[in-house]
Amino acid sequence: MKRWLENLEAREGLSVLVARCRRLVIGSYAILILMMIYRGVAVESEASSIGPMVAFVLPLVLFLPSILARRARGHAWLAFVSLLYFAQGVMVAGLPGQFARGSLEALVSLALFVGCTGYARFRSRQVKAEA
Repeated sequence: MKRWLENLEAREGLSVLVARCRRLVIGSYAILILMMIYRGVAVESEASSIGPMVAFVLPLVLFLPSILARRARGHAWLAFVSLLYFAQGVMVAGLPGQFARGSLEALVSLALFVGCTGYARFRSRQVKAEA
């Protein structure tokens, strides 16, 4: 795997890989936040409080400064948090009538994980190369 990534870096270039991973992170991050807001609103209509929406969205929103500042370490931590959303999506997909929503949540969070890990790796290598 390490050799494959090094070959990819040599073939594509770090700046191209960083840009691709950043686009993947931003796209999947936005979709996941919208999905969690929708889920919070759907649960909120039953519970009549804002608590569920805050519980679904707050962990993602806390990483917004790291994404905007393009910090590799923040992206690495967001990758770990995205695995919680992946597990949640897999569990929701197992519920009756929720397969599509749970599968979509799992796929989007998996895309966020891949984008964040790629960004953290390639961005940190890019910063080391520039120094």
